[in-house]
Amino acid sequence: MLFKISIKNIKKSFKDYAIYFFTLILGVSIFYVFNSINSQTIMMDVTERTDEIIRLLEQMLASVSVFVSFILGFLIIYASRFLMKRRNKEFAIYLTLGMSKRKISFLLFLETLLIGLLSLGVGLVLGVFLSQLMSVFVVNLFDADMTKFTFVFSSSACLKCLLYFGIMYLLVMLFNTFSVSKCKLIDLYHASKRSEKLKVKNPFLCIVIFILSVMALSYAYYTVTIGFSNLDTADKIVKPIVLGVVATFFLFFSISGLLLKVIQGMKGIYYKGLNSFIVRQMSSKINTTVFSMTTICLMLFITICVLSSALTIKNSMQNNANALAPADIQLTKSMYVSKAEGYTEEEITDSKVGIRETLVQAGIDLEQDVKDMVEVGIYQTPTLTLRDTLGARFEEVRKQYLFLRYDAKEDIMKVSDYNKIAQLYGLEEFTLKDDEYMVVADFKSMVNVRNMGLLHHEEIEVFGKILSPKYEECKEGFVELSAQHINAGIILVPDEVAREEDLKIDMLVGNYKKSSKQEKIEVEEKLLKKLGNTNIFNNTKIDILNASVGLGALVTFIGLYLGIIFLISSAAILALKELSESSDNKERYRMLRRIGTDEAMIEKALFKQIAIFFFLPLFLAIIHSIFGMLFANKILEIYGNEQLLPSILLTGLFLVFIYGGYFFLTYICSKRIIKDN
Repeated sequence: MLFKISIKNIKKSFKDYAIYFFTLILGVSIFYVFNSINSQTIMMDVTERTDEIIRLLEQMLASVSVFVSFILGFLIIYASRFLMKRRNKEFAIYLTLGMSKRKISFLLFLETLLIGLLSLGVGLVLGVFLSQLMSVFVVNLFDADMTKFTFVFSSSACLKCLLYFGIMYLLVMLFNTFSVSKCKLIDLYHASKRSEKLKVKNPFLCIVIFILSVMALSYAYYTVTIGFSNLDTADKIVKPIVLGVVATFFLFFSISGLLLKVIQGMKGIYYKGLNSFIVRQMSSKINTTVFSMTTICLMLFITICVLSSALTIKNSMQNNANALAPADIQLTKSMYVSKAEGYTEEEITDSKVGIRETLVQAGIDLEQDVKDMVEVGIYQTPTLTLRDTLGARFEEVRKQYLFLRYDAKEDIMKVSDYNKIAQLYGLEEFTLKDDEYMVVADFKSMVNVRNMGLLHHEEIEVFGKILSPKYEECKEGFVELSAQHINAGIILVPDEVAREEDLKIDMLVGNYKKSSKQEKIEVEEKLLKKLGNTNIFNNTKIDILNASVGLGALVTFIGLYLGIIFLISSAAILALKELSESSDNKERYRMLRRIGTDEAMIEKALFKQIAIFFFLPLFLAIIHSIFGMLFANKILEIYGNEQLLPSILLTGLFLVFIYGGYFFLTYICSKRIIKDN
C-alpha cells in the first residue's frame, strides 16, 4: 500500500518539481564524468611524462570531489526541505486518516529511495555517454593518439557515485524522518495560510547601510585593481575579500528594506498593472532570503571568475607553448661565481670553463644530435640594478610597486648575441650605436615599470661607460624558453661594452636534427642522462609543453568542475525557492483571478517576479566579476591574457545555457503550479 502511494506521489511531484529530478540527474552525471578521467585515458597512447600528469590530475579531482559532494549534499537537503514544506497539507490528511508518523516516515523513506535509484540510474547512463565526449577533450588537451578508442565504463567512478550519493540520500532520509516526527497536525493544516511576515525596516537605517555597503565595495574594488601593487602579502589580499563579502550581505539587507519604500514613492509605476503585488512579493522574498541571496551571489561570482580564469590559462598556455619555446633545447651554465655567492671551490673552478668545453669534458658531442646551435652570454655587474635604470623616476615607481626587488642585478647582453637568438627564434633584430642601450621584455607589468625610466631618457652606467636609451619604451623579446611571458627585462648594449670577467651565464640553444616527436623524445632522454653528471642546467621544449599541458589540464578540469557545480547549485536553490513560493502563493493568485485579473497579466507578473529573483544576485555577481577579472588579469599577465575575452564569452554561454535554462524551467513549472484547475 505504502509502495503504491509513494509511486503515485513521485509521479505527481515529477510534474511540478522536474527541476529537482533534473538537478539530481545532472549532479550524478557530472560527478561521474570528472571521476572517470582515468578510464578515459586508457584508450590513449600517451607518454610516460603525460601519464604522470594524468595521475596527478586524478588525485586533484578526487580531492575536489569530496568538496563537491558536500555542496551537492547541502543542495539535496535544501531541496528536500522545500519539497517537505509543499506537502504539509498532504501530511495533514495522512495524519487525519489515522496514518502514524512512523508510517509517514517510512513512506518518505520509500520515496527518497526510489528517487535516489532513479536519479542514480539515469545520471550514470547520461554520465557514461558524456564521458565519451570528455575523452575527445582529454585527447585534444594532451595531444594524444586516439587510435585505440573504445567505449569505456569506469567502475571506480560508478562505485564512487553510488557511495557518495548513497550517503547523501541517507542524510535526506534522516532529515525527513526528523521533520515528520516534529510536525503537528494543526501546523500542517494552516501552513499554506501562514505567509512570511513582511518586516518593515527603518528606511533611514537602510539608506545608511546601503551607502556604507557601496562605499565598502568601492574600496574593495579599488584595492584589488588600482591598488593592486600594494597587495604583496596574503593578509592584504584577504582584507578586501572579507570586506566584499560583508558588504554584499548588507547590500542585500538594505535593498530588502528600501525596495518597497522606493517603488511605493513612484506612484506611476507602483499602481501600474500588478506592480504593487509584484513589489510586495519581491520585498518579502528578499527580506527573508538575505543570507541565501548573498551566498548565491558569491557563488555566481566565484563561478564567473573561476571559469574565465581557468579557460584563459588553458588557452593562453596552449598558444604560448609553441610561440615562447621556439627551439628544442637550451643549456645554461653559471660563470665566474664566487664564495660570497655560496659556491664551493670545485664549483668556482668549474665556472671558469665555458659550456662547450664542459660538454667536451663530459664526452658529449652535441653537434651529433643538435643543429642550428647558438652560443650567447648574459652579463651582470653590481653597479647596474633595476633602481639604477629608473634613475630619477625611482621614488615615483616605488610608491606604485612596493614589492619589486630594486637592488637586483640587471641581465645584460651584447646586441649581437641577442640577434643570434632572435634569428633562431624568429624575433625582431636590433642595432645600437656606441653610446646607446635598449631593453627587451615581455612581462607587461615590468614593461610598464621600465617604460617609466625609458620615457624620460634615463642614462645608465654599464662597465664604466655611460649609455642613453635608443627607444622610449621596451621592445618585445625574450631569451629563455618558457610557456609564460617571464622576461622582466634584458639590457642590450654594444658589443665592445661587455667585459668577459662579468659573464654570468653561458648559454647554448638549438634544435634537434630528428623531426618526429618520438625521435626527439629519445634523443632528449639520451642527452639529459649524460648531462646529469655536469653543472649544466637544461630547459627543453618537450618539458615545457608537458608542463604547460599539465598545468592547463589541472586548471581547466578543476575550474570546470567547480564552476559548473557552483552554477547548478546556485540556479537550483533559486529555482526550488521560487517553486516553493509559487506553491505557497496559489491562494493569492486565485484571489487575483476572483477580482477579474486575466491570465496573461498573472503570467506576466509571475515572470517578472522570477526574473527579478534570478537576476538580482546575478547582476551584483557580474559587477563583482568585472573587478575580480581586472584583479585576475594582473595575475594572468605571466601566462598571457590575450585569450581573456574569448574565455569570458564562453563563460557567458555557460551562464546563459545553465542559469538561463533553470530560469526558463522555473517559470514553466511555477506557471503549472499556480494554474487554477
